[in-house]
Amino acid sequence: MIFIRDMRTDPLKSLNSIQRQAVETIKGPVLILAGAGSGKTRALTHRLAYLVLEKKISPNNILAVTFTNKAAEEMKKRVAKLLGSKVHLPWLGTFHSICVRILRQEIHRLGYKRNFTIYDEDDSLRAVKKALENLQISPKKYNPGAIFHFISGAKSELVTSRQYIYFAKDPFQRIVRDVYKEYEKILQKAQALDFDDLLAKTVLLFQKCPTILLKYQRLFRYILIDEYQDTNHAQYALVKLLSQKYRNICVVGD
Repeated sequence: MIFIRDMRTDPLKSLNSIQRQAVETIKGPVLILAGAGSGKTRALTHRLAYLVLEKKISPNNILAVTFTNKAAEEMKKRVAKLLGSKVHLPWLGTFHSICVRILRQEIHRLGYKRNFTIYDEDDSLRAVKKALENLQISPKKYNPGAIFHFISGAKSELVTSRQYIYFAKDPFQRIVRDVYKEYEKILQKAQALDFDDLLAKTVLLFQKCPTILLKYQRLFRYILIDEYQDTNHAQYALVKLLSQKYRNICVVGD
């Protein structure tokens, strides 16, 4: 475990000794704890550049993940500047964008078409309302938004509609259980995934298809994750599966 002390220096200056230690420790799991403004993302991007330029690791074998599209774009700019125009970028993006890339190649193994539709929140809410209608449940009595919130929470914990029966302890949760099952049928029929499915289906894919998991474990020999404190259970499970073979994972968090 490496602790980075808060810095007040210009973030464009050379790395300090602690940051260099974080960059150069490339074998095995590394946890970097850093306060706000301490240059933790800078340490992560310099680590990526160090792997490519100094250790001659192919960018194809590096996975870099952050949490928002804005943060991913900023990281891409930093990495591109460090690597130069002649070196192509590694797999770099949000958890969801990385999972979409994987699922577009592999989801047929779960019974979906590769050109599956991705539902946004409005699409998902409409599907919940359709599930309520199919089950003849009044949306005035049971709020569709609240039901979707529970379904989303379940998927973030990798709890399937079949497993949710064990969590349905009160009348409202039993309604959620029934709607969840119907909602999944609607999405399956439409060949659609909601936002939470992007992670949940990728984890399921790796759990059901060991050869596919091994393929991506071999591909992502070095894994870097920014803002690790924000990970939920599905994201943690995904990273754990991918990093099991080589264990070269570096995470940065507050």
